[in-house]
Amino acid sequence: MKCVIVCGADISNYERAASYIEEKDFVIYCDSGLYHMEGLHVKPSLILGDFDSHENPNLSVETIVLPVEKDDTDSVFALKEGMKRGFDEFVLLGAVGNRFDHTFANIGCLLMLDKNGKKGMIVDDYSEMEVVHNEAEVEDRFSYFSLLNISGEAYEISISDAKYPMDHQSIESEYQYAVSNEVLPGKVAKITVHKGRVLLVKDF
Repeated sequence: MKCVIVCGADISNYERAASYIEEKDFVIYCDSGLYHMEGLHVKPSLILGDFDSHENPNLSVETIVLPVEKDDTDSVFALKEGMKRGFDEFVLLGAVGNRFDHTFANIGCLLMLDKNGKKGMIVDDYSEMEVVHNEAEVEDRFSYFSLLNISGEAYEISISDAKYPMDHQSIESEYQYAVSNEVLPGKVAKITVHKGRVLLVKDF
């Protein structure tokens, strides 16, 4: 059982987004994320937000009304609420869009989850994103994958079964060269991060 957080950025491929939601999941709609409820065909387990971009629907569902002026975005509050309720796995939908500040803050949510020992993923129309601090795999069904240093520490990284292998190399924040790698046909690329963390982006 995982917690799915639906945010307000655009979702074009509702079929793909909905495929990440299982019937037993706990689904939180954040404010303007409510615009996606019809497209996803998934009812909320919890609604929360300051309702500055979508009116409160006043459904017979648990609803948390937040103040407009606050430190946490609605998405961050939803993440903290999910952790408080004991969930260990999170998927964020509608978290990447034309507001770069919100997008970057939502990527920061993956770091927050990793820091707290939770598993997190952002899914948009083009990719899956997750933080890796130990090992991960990429199947050849993805067209490309990239490793990005978003926390300042990403050392001794190894990649095997990919077009561009790595052997205990570092990625600096100011030189993001590990972009657009490819899994070898019929293989599963293996990533090992011996020290630090990276953002793994897998493009559909």
